[in-house]
Amino acid sequence: MRAYALRVEPSECKQTWQCDRFGNHIAKVIFSECVTSFDIMVRLEADLTPRDPFDFTLAPVARYWRPPAALAALLQNTLELQNIPEPLLFQQQVMQQQQAGSISVQHQALAALQACAQSQFYTTEEQGELESYRSTSLVGPHLHAFLADWVAKAPHDTLEMLVALNRALAARVKYQVRLEPGVWSPEETLSRGAGSCRDSAWLMIAVLRHLGFAARFVSGYLIQSSQTAEGEETLTCDLHAWAEAFLPGAGWIGFDTTSGLLAAQGHLPLAATPSPEQAAPVSGLLDYCNATFDVSMQLDRLVMPDVA
Repeated sequence: MRAYALRVEPSECKQTWQCDRFGNHIAKVIFSECVTSFDIMVRLEADLTPRDPFDFTLAPVARYWRPPAALAALLQNTLELQNIPEPLLFQQQVMQQQQAGSISVQHQALAALQACAQSQFYTTEEQGELESYRSTSLVGPHLHAFLADWVAKAPHDTLEMLVALNRALAARVKYQVRLEPGVWSPEETLSRGAGSCRDSAWLMIAVLRHLGFAARFVSGYLIQSSQTAEGEETLTCDLHAWAEAFLPGAGWIGFDTTSGLLAAQGHLPLAATPSPEQAAPVSGLLDYCNATFDVSMQLDRLVMPDVA
C-alpha cells in the first residue's frame, strides 16, 4: 500500500493505533457516549503492478516433502474408520475412556492424529516461534479421508505439492456467498462441499498444519480487473480471506483456496493470525440490539506519470 487513511464517524470518539502480538496494526475506537450507528471509512492507494507469486526460493531443507511420521503411521492403519464420530463427540469419548482408565485402539490412533504435525522443515527455534500457527484440530471422517487420499497421491516436491493441494481444495469446495457470521469447521466445509472464502481458507490451514506446515489465516481485500465486451476495464473489490504457509527460505506464502491460485498483487492483507476470529476486519462490543451491517467499495485507477 502506498497510502492509507481511516476515519470513524461520529467523530466524538477516541482513536488509537496498536500493534497486536501477531504484528498487525489495529485501530481501537472508544465512543464518548452511546451511539445508534457509526461509519468506518477507509481510503487507500495500492500499487497493483503485476508480480510473480513464484518469485522466491525455498531453502534446501524445504524443497522436498514427506508426511509427518505420526500422520503417515495413522493413515497406514487399517482400522475401520467409517464410524468415526463427529469431532466434539469424539473428544468427549476420548476423555471418558481416559477417565475410565481404558482407551480403544481406534481412539488411540485417531488421538495421535491430533498432535501429529511435527515438521521436518523447521528448526527447534522456529518450531517454538511458530507454535501458535501449527496447532491442529480434531479430525472428523471427511478430513481424515481427504488427508489419507492426499498423502497417497501427493507429489514429493514441496512447491508442486502445495500448488496441487490449493487447486484440489478449490475444486472440492464450491464457492458460495455466506453473509451469516462465523467460520465453518474444516469437517463441515468438506461435508457440504461448499463454503465462503473464509471457510475454504480455514480448511486449507487445517490441512496444511496436519501435513506439517505452519499456516495462518489472512483477511483483507481482493482487487480484480476484468474487461467488458467493449474492451473497457472493470475493477472490483471485495473483502476476502486466504491462507498463508511459512516456507523456510521463502517466508509466508499466500494460497487463495477460493480461486486455486497463489496470492499476488491483487491480495491486500489487513491482518494475519492463527485463527479466523483474531483477523476479523471489525470486532467489538455493543448493547443488546438488532444490528445491521453494510459495506460498499469504490475503485478508481490512478495513472502514474512517466518518470523521465
